[in-house]
Amino acid sequence: MFSKGKKAVILLVEDDPGDQELTRRALLEGTVPHDLRVVEDGEEALDYLLHRSVYADARNNPLPDLILLDLNLPKLNGRQVLERVRSEPRLARIPVIVLTTSQQERDMLQSYDSGACSYIVKPSGIDEFIKVVRTIEEYWLEIVRLPSSEEPGCPALV
Repeated sequence: MFSKGKKAVILLVEDDPGDQELTRRALLEGTVPHDLRVVEDGEEALDYLLHRSVYADARNNPLPDLILLDLNLPKLNGRQVLERVRSEPRLARIPVIVLTTSQQERDMLQSYDSGACSYIVKPSGIDEFIKVVRTIEEYWLEIVRLPSSEEPGCPALV
């Protein structure tokens, strides 16, 4: 849950411009003040999270409170990004929601084994997609109490 006046920082790791726009639209309709950051491939996601390259200034590129991660990305795929995030102590507690088109059982199992907090298959319809993103926002940013740096993260990580 976020206190009044604090914006939730959400990192969207998504290469599809249409899905980026739908996610933006859904979050704008939401009630949680947020700062949506978008990166388009796995390498850029790690650059942002590790404050490398154009994202070196940590003040202007804050760590996210929530990561929405596609699996099928250029350069480094989402599985590789997730494994790296979970291997970095300062990133390991950030909730990562896999939001993908993959319905493969092995992708779901590998995502949970690698520390994903949720695995969601993207709906094909616009209204359904927006509803899913709004539900993610409501659950992860309005209902759940996110861990502080001293507390364990998602149950998959404990």
